[in-house]
Amino acid sequence: MDKVSENNCTYSDCGLTQSLRERAMKREQPILRSNAWRAAMMRAKKVEVLLLDVDGVLTDGTLFYAGASEEIKGFNTLDGFGLRLLRDAGIAVGLITARSSEAVARRAKELKLEHVYTDCRNKRDAYAALLAQQGWQPEQTAYMGDDWLDLPVLMQVGCSFAPANAAAEVCRQVDYVTERNGGHGAVREACELLLEAKGLLSQLLNRYMQVT
Repeated sequence: MDKVSENNCTYSDCGLTQSLRERAMKREQPILRSNAWRAAMMRAKKVEVLLLDVDGVLTDGTLFYAGASEEIKGFNTLDGFGLRLLRDAGIAVGLITARSSEAVARRAKELKLEHVYTDCRNKRDAYAALLAQQGWQPEQTAYMGDDWLDLPVLMQVGCSFAPANAAAEVCRQVDYVTERNGGHGAVREACELLLEAKGLLSQLLNRYMQVT
């Protein structure tokens, strides 16, 4: 019987075929979703834009200071790729944050975010201005925040998110609390929920799994 050798491992033709078959079957198995996920999907279907707080959402909330004024933040590449997937699907992304720093400006530029509001102590006003400018209705918007300053927006949007380590008062108000903490893939989780609600998640995944 013919043998196939790869990385110092030897497989029979039958064994390799069976392995490929098992991998294909595993890919076809549906991902188990929680009741909270499925309930949030009903509200997420109409969403056309995801808005985000920064500290505690795109980061873990830790602030590092270098020198007199430089502020250093850590961002997660899982979140960044999730936001890229949203853009690929035609869903807009924006930031509404109470702080301002060069790190946020640089990250927003890297992610090609069109709607960036910084130094917003009153996030409700920034949210209202964005809706008026873009013509979106509240039910077409989603927002993720982690603390009390985010509540005025979280209570108006069509679909609201909070990371797992958000303030308890915030977690009680939102449609979906992610399993991951802020700065550790919470935004990616929200992105995937939005994409699945629109029936686009599997389509995008298959695009990346294609062998050229």
